[in-house]
Amino acid sequence: MLGLTRYQWLVLFAAWLGWGFDLFDSILFNFVAPNCVPTLLHLPIGSPEAKHATLYWTGALTSLLLLGWAAGGVLFGYVGDRIGRTRTMLITMLMYALGTAACAFAPNIWVLVCFRIVASLGIGGEWAAGASMVAEVMPEKRRVEAGALLYTSAVFGTTLATLLNLQIAGRWFADQPEVSWRYVFLCGLIPAAVAFGVRLFVKEPERWTRVAQNSAPPRLIELFSPPFRRTTLSGVLMALIALITWWSCNAFLPVFATGLAQTEAALRDFDKAATVQLIENWKFHATMAFNVGGLLGTLLTIPAAKLLGRKPMFAIYFAVSMASIFFTFGAPLEAHTRLYGYFLIGLSVFGVFGSFTYYLPELFPTRLRATGAGFCYNIGRVIAAIGPFVVGLFASKVAGGAIGVLFWIGVVPLAGLLLMPLVIETRGRALLD
Repeated sequence: MLGLTRYQWLVLFAAWLGWGFDLFDSILFNFVAPNCVPTLLHLPIGSPEAKHATLYWTGALTSLLLLGWAAGGVLFGYVGDRIGRTRTMLITMLMYALGTAACAFAPNIWVLVCFRIVASLGIGGEWAAGASMVAEVMPEKRRVEAGALLYTSAVFGTTLATLLNLQIAGRWFADQPEVSWRYVFLCGLIPAAVAFGVRLFVKEPERWTRVAQNSAPPRLIELFSPPFRRTTLSGVLMALIALITWWSCNAFLPVFATGLAQTEAALRDFDKAATVQLIENWKFHATMAFNVGGLLGTLLTIPAAKLLGRKPMFAIYFAVSMASIFFTFGAPLEAHTRLYGYFLIGLSVFGVFGSFTYYLPELFPTRLRATGAGFCYNIGRVIAAIGPFVVGLFASKVAGGAIGVLFWIGVVPLAGLLLMPLVIETRGRALLD
């Protein structure tokens, strides 16, 4: 299948699991925030004060996650070029698994912040190692397909997080929202077992081993030298636009669905248990719409990139992202119908990320590949971190809440369309040594 050997499939599967659990651990907080934040701040769950605090802290903690993600991505991208892809994957997966599970024991919001920062460093570092490993092990003619398949694990990770939250918070502990979030965080330990499997069965890519033995160690400053300056700019700009859009939309998906469900429950005069169940069900429906759209959008990057090229592909995805955001948050839709607008957002905002697993490694030679890809993919999170914080800040203060603020996120992919002249086309280019 696809002309890959058994070992190449093993490498792809290992990286697939690593990135899937990366996203799994990263979004668990967004699901539990409506229960976690009020509990740690000693506010009644569902009260107006709790809703405002949840919006604010969801934005603040997501922004901190992105900053830690950026730092981890740059640091461990460099580490991956120095000590190898497999070792770096092991270290980073253990960091984000243990950091996420530790959140279950947080006694207050500030300890939770500390544990999320530890997890975010590992979450940021895993991507560069996994993407570089896949690009170097795959045959040239299958690099695009392998890269897109690697990113489909994001749908696996977000779907698994959705299902576990629904089962734990929506069913097993539906009548105990004050503690249900702690059990959800404990699920963050799952990736630790996968990390040891990666170390046992996956070896360092021969391409990296050969180059590492015969070349000078990489330096981060090389990314800004004349040979790589425009390349680095191209990667950073495309990742930045995608990151701001994705995190601004996704970080507030559970809060967005919760708000719609609470309004609906009040209209139907539901009791507390029925309201909690409706909230968890609507979060599930919105997230699944986002995930299904994301899976389809990720796979569509394969024909778009191979037939049209990388630059036209980015332009199409940003145009559809802009239209889908304006429609979902601006059109006069019935509450339950509005949830499914996240399918269109997933198709475009989520789907475009299927390209970065092959586009960014294509930009740099082997000795700089993890450093360059990690920097481009993650440094944009420093700026992208502003997005969720601003959305949360304004959503907690304006009358329209999250919906009114999220509408304006559609301007971000519009800016991406204006940056297209700066994008470097890599279609048909062999991976550089």
